[in-house]
Amino acid sequence: PTVLLVLGVLEIHVDQEMVGKISAAVKLMQCSASLDVLFLLDGSYSIGKGSFERSKHFAGKLCDALDIHPDRVRVGMIQFSSTSHLEFPLDSYLTKQEVKERIKRTLFRGGSTETGRALKYILRKGFPGGRNSSVPEILIIISDGKSQGSTVMPAMQVKERHITVFAVGIKFPRWEELHVLASEPPEQHLLFAGDADDAANGLYSALTGSVCSTTAPGCKVESHPCERRTLETVKELAGNYVCWKGSKQPNAVQASLCPFIRWKRVLVKYPSRCFRTVCPDPCDSQPCQNGGTCVPEGLDRYHCLCLVGYGGDFHCAAKLSLECGVDLLFLLDSSAGVTLEGFLRYKAFLKRFLQAAMGQDSPMNVGVAQYDDDVRIPIELGQHKDTLSLMKSVDALDFSGGRTLTGRALQYIAEHGFRSTPVFADVQDDLPRVIVLLTDSKSQDSVAEAPQYMKDRNLFLIGVGSSFMRAELTKVTGNPQQTIVYSDPQDLFNRIPELQRRICSVDNAEGCQAQSLDLTFAVDASSGVGPENFLHLRHFVRSSCLHFTINRDLTQIALVIYGSKAHTAFALATHTSNSAVLQAIDQVPFLGDSASAGNALLHIYGDVMTVQKGARPGVNKVVVLLTNGGGLEDAAAPAQQLRHSGILVFVVVVGDAQRDTLLRVAGSPSYLVHISSYEDLQYYQGFIIERICEEAKSPVNLCKPNPCMNQGVCILGPGSYRCECHGWEGPHCESS
Repeated sequence: PTVLLVLGVLEIHVDQEMVGKISAAVKLMQCSASLDVLFLLDGSYSIGKGSFERSKHFAGKLCDALDIHPDRVRVGMIQFSSTSHLEFPLDSYLTKQEVKERIKRTLFRGGSTETGRALKYILRKGFPGGRNSSVPEILIIISDGKSQGSTVMPAMQVKERHITVFAVGIKFPRWEELHVLASEPPEQHLLFAGDADDAANGLYSALTGSVCSTTAPGCKVESHPCERRTLETVKELAGNYVCWKGSKQPNAVQASLCPFIRWKRVLVKYPSRCFRTVCPDPCDSQPCQNGGTCVPEGLDRYHCLCLVGYGGDFHCAAKLSLECGVDLLFLLDSSAGVTLEGFLRYKAFLKRFLQAAMGQDSPMNVGVAQYDDDVRIPIELGQHKDTLSLMKSVDALDFSGGRTLTGRALQYIAEHGFRSTPVFADVQDDLPRVIVLLTDSKSQDSVAEAPQYMKDRNLFLIGVGSSFMRAELTKVTGNPQQTIVYSDPQDLFNRIPELQRRICSVDNAEGCQAQSLDLTFAVDASSGVGPENFLHLRHFVRSSCLHFTINRDLTQIALVIYGSKAHTAFALATHTSNSAVLQAIDQVPFLGDSASAGNALLHIYGDVMTVQKGARPGVNKVVVLLTNGGGLEDAAAPAQQLRHSGILVFVVVVGDAQRDTLLRVAGSPSYLVHISSYEDLQYYQGFIIERICEEAKSPVNLCKPNPCMNQGVCILGPGSYRCECHGWEGPHCESS
């Protein structure tokens, strides 16, 4: 690990990322408790004017984290050297700005370092302008710790009055003396003013919980190994020299050896612990996909540096291309119910989708309509042939804010949206016609007739909206698989690849029935799922199988159920027809113990996706893991092992689960489907089947997974493979 080294004096053993988090956390700190804070600044000659200015800078920086107000935090300052001088009492300045300006105007006085006298001054006078111990009192001593008198007794008396003392070193401090001054535990109350951000963080971390409330959500105080250093002057025996000494005899001297002493500056180290508040930065969730690098921009913003071939959206999604030819019309809700903010969000979504999906040679014709009481088509279908001019027209769309008459808008678009005119004569009439409805507001008129409008005119309607719109969108489209819902505003932008797939599936209703595929479902049958929800999962597997043609040449399906152990309900080669598979699924029992998805994936790797159990070389292989999110802690390594062998792992999770854990198992957000409830599983089935079908079309490595048994080595040839056997015989090393 690297270290945070502050002017060679304080070394905190953390990596560079943590250094940034410590510094950034200061910007989130704000103590609003009732608190009296008194700065005691060393203004002696041993400090010097330069270090005194640094002390002032630290005091000002700390004020940024204090909510200075007569009823909350009050701040005062005393400068000490030979004598103590009250710079300003705690009730003089009422705002943060006034206090910081007054600190800047404080002049260096000079003199000897009488820290003990300064503490006695406080014992005698108290906190000038304070609230007489009715609120917590914080004393912040900023000094090099080189007092010319004893500080032990007055420091102890100050702390006995329940004053919390922070000892902040400056220049090359004498840490032993500052240790005496600081409150217990000294590790939390000893700081160094050389790095104002780090010191302010350390001070605030010590006050968090006891005096100040906690900082922003997700922030926490952490302990790190650190080392405090200083330069000290020590005696060193350099050798001996000849010297002359007197003698008892009169008029006589004698030669002798005398020690030669010199003074030397040495670096002394004090190992310790440092307590600092760290806050999550926006890159902690690893938002950049496909190998993209996340670069934080402050506390809540970031950007992704994407690899070549990615950058289809903000998070480095694969650059999309609508290779399918369609006439595509977006219908944007511009009513008061969606609000101006929602309308602007839809415009941003539309622009990002077009940037990601429209290439120069895209066979797609795009139009945009918007509605409230009325329907307008500001961008006619096929009006723009280049993305740039289309973007400018999208930017020019204005929010109107009337009633939400979705039913009327759909009827109008069905009749007039795709009408060819001489101006747009180049629009191809034989292309599939798709309408994408973007709405986040319940319709104020009937939408029940909408599916029939679309069917009568051979139009394909996709509904996009927030999750509370799911029921209405299903009614509008007439098919839950033609609805796309998002959980929050940012999640809307994550739906771009899904929308692209839905648009291009218009002419591909058969899915992957003609593709060869070895497919295994792994179903969580543990007590965490429960018997009722297990039936939902079982029904999902059953209805999914209807999308495949099951036989030896096309799709083979296996089913594994698991609790703490995994059980093969049926293997890939067991059933050769759809009816046999459906009948077998109905017989699968609920198990009801604890869950271990890791054991299930290991079982699939070693005992299901193998040539011995019916897996076919040269055929794409997919595992669909259905779980409630429990028992995934041991699943990341087996999932990676499956991927390394060319077997794709889709993770379908129902309910609450840690996204970081899910991503480790899925390997990529592209292979993770997170669903809020078991009832919603049906709405995602079409999307999941589409993703499986896409993978079924990808090129296959004939040697992954290894078709050779008994440690045989698979060797690829042009369009084929052979097994090199050791002590075994047969095409797959199966005979001894």
